[in-house]
Amino acid sequence: MNWDVIQGKWKQLKGEAQVQWGKLTDDDLDRAEGNRDKLVGVIQERYGLAKDEAEREVDAFYNKHAA
Repeated sequence: MNWDVIQGKWKQLKGEAQVQWGKLTDDDLDRAEGNRDKLVGVIQERYGLAKDEAEREVDAFYNKHAA
């Protein structure tokens, strides 16, 4: 999986991420910087998810927006 696509479009995709994960603040999304591992960590923190579950959600987000 090439996450560079998401990182390159992060400023445009931040709004989509906020829609998908409504508990994330602008600061959370800025902190993630479009980095997959950081985004997984922020989602784990806000939603109390296990790492593998947060990774599945982030991968689904990638699959939806990387095309």
